[in-house]
Amino acid sequence: FNQKTMSNWIQTGLSLAESKKAIILLHGRGASAESILSLTSYLDLADFSVFAPQAAQRTWYPYGFMASDEGNLSALNSSLRQVSLLVQFLNENGKAPEQIYVMGFSQGACLSLEFTARNAQKFGGVIAFTGGLIGENLEEEKYKGDFQGTPILLSGSAHDMHVPAQRIHDSAQLLQKMGAEVSLSLFEDELHTIRPEELTWVNQQLFL
Repeated sequence: FNQKTMSNWIQTGLSLAESKKAIILLHGRGASAESILSLTSYLDLADFSVFAPQAAQRTWYPYGFMASDEGNLSALNSSLRQVSLLVQFLNENGKAPEQIYVMGFSQGACLSLEFTARNAQKFGGVIAFTGGLIGENLEEEKYKGDFQGTPILLSGSAHDMHVPAQRIHDSAQLLQKMGAEVSLSLFEDELHTIRPEELTWVNQQLFL
């Protein structure tokens, strides 16, 4: 894997000229682009270009993902724009939306879902490890487009103190309503982590 750093993202895996697909990896709160890239050794990404953007001050938005919308608004808009610019860069370099995958953990999982639901179209796939759509309440009018059968995988703990299972379920329902093929897998532990079973599941569902 050759690795190069752009203005605010790291690129690794195949070059865009060589790859068939691209994946965007979004890190969790307090983490880094480098840390989320450690997932690549567990995922079957042999024919992918891999991109990991870095959040300003290591956080995509300051408060919890279900906190009052005003508090998160400015930082969240900036983070959504950062992902949008990266997708635009991929489009300009020959990757159609259906060749683009978005994957995140925790805060990054929430951002993955929020970005793709606000720009719903036929993506390659969306993977949210421990996350849901962002907002004090789920407001359907914020989201537009049609996922056209995009596979979206949601997973995490049924008892996570930061990410209520109910919000994961509600997000899954809304995404399904928007045309996504949603798969949901919740574990009976209380861990805020990515489990080996989740990585195996994603490999089998999306990357075989």
